[in-house]
Amino acid sequence: MSSASDDRASPQWSGLRATIVGKLAGMTKRETRKQLTARGTELTNELTADVGLVIVGEQDLPPPDLAERLAALGAEAEAIRVVSETQLWQMLGLVEAAQQIHQLYTPAMLADLLGVPAAAVRGWHRRGLIRAAREVHRLPYFDFREVQTARRLAELLAGGASPESIAKQLSDLRRLLPSVERPLEQLSVIVDGGELLLRQGSGLVEAGGQFRLNFDDAEPADGEAPSSAVTEVAPLPDAADGLAPPRSAAALLELAAGCEESGRLADAADLYRAALATSGPDAVTCFLLADVLYRLGDLGAARERYFMAIELNEDYVEARANLGCLLAEEGRPDLAIASFEGALDYHDDYADVHYHLARTLDEVARGTEAERHWQAFLDLAPDSPWAAGARRRLGLDAAVVLPAAMDD
Repeated sequence: MSSASDDRASPQWSGLRATIVGKLAGMTKRETRKQLTARGTELTNELTADVGLVIVGEQDLPPPDLAERLAALGAEAEAIRVVSETQLWQMLGLVEAAQQIHQLYTPAMLADLLGVPAAAVRGWHRRGLIRAAREVHRLPYFDFREVQTARRLAELLAGGASPESIAKQLSDLRRLLPSVERPLEQLSVIVDGGELLLRQGSGLVEAGGQFRLNFDDAEPADGEAPSSAVTEVAPLPDAADGLAPPRSAAALLELAAGCEESGRLADAADLYRAALATSGPDAVTCFLLADVLYRLGDLGAARERYFMAIELNEDYVEARANLGCLLAEEGRPDLAIASFEGALDYHDDYADVHYHLARTLDEVARGTEAERHWQAFLDLAPDSPWAAGARRRLGLDAAVVLPAAMDD
């Protein structure tokens, strides 16, 4: 078995057969297949004697039985080259040695991963709490670094902090500690009574810089009962309480987002409508209003707002995807299929759409067409909770498929 000590040395790509083991961190399997196919290399899911290149994904540790699988091939394994994922990207000339590549997540994927509504993820993005690595037709993709930040946000929200207060207090922390660019990632932050507190030595520091004694770390005097972890603080007031109605569309949208994130959906819908009345038709605001109306159960109104978002911006792929799901729920599969296909016309690598389109095609007995989209979904998002159902639908035997089918 040859080594990959020279990362830049490329194999003869034409006529080569390759396979992936483990989970890819940098690209989807489908994107990798495109890169290899363009060079004349065939990507297969099975490790057989005629495979010349094994690519080890870097999302997790390598499969522990890889050496055993190679040894089982006998003498043929000596001709197989094993490279890491990063080495592959370097060999293909896609990245320099110092670059890091990370898996990317759509809002729906990230929401599913964290167990929060997709609207919450979009709200974090809108407030600048998480940053998109790139956007494709208004659909943001988040890298692994943002996943870690989003995980901390979910924990802070579960602890009682509101999205508005998190955004404000993070801004305060950045002013307090200007050398810290990403407080949630770089600092030890906890939440108490709706406030973010920074651990510093044996105490806690408020976002504004005021020091508090952490009584958990102090020894109580003889006969004294231990005090609570932090002093009692009043919860932050709701952003809408006691404020005059805002006049600008931006202020209305900010207030609408706060209402949506706190579960006040009817108020959010009214504020999104007010923003549209103030500034005129806008695709993003129509999309946000449609999502709120859908969550309120007003499917007819939500449908019209999704249509309006697409009319204002025809390549708004997330609006097309959501519209397709709504139409399918209403029992209008032909229109749903058209909406899904429209989204794929603009963004063929949208995994969620392949999944919903495959399900809808199966419902109307167009199984052959559905299988193509089931496979596309597996190639794009094999780590999704929906992947097991897709594999069952395609009749794939997980026992004989290498972890290559489980990469992202």
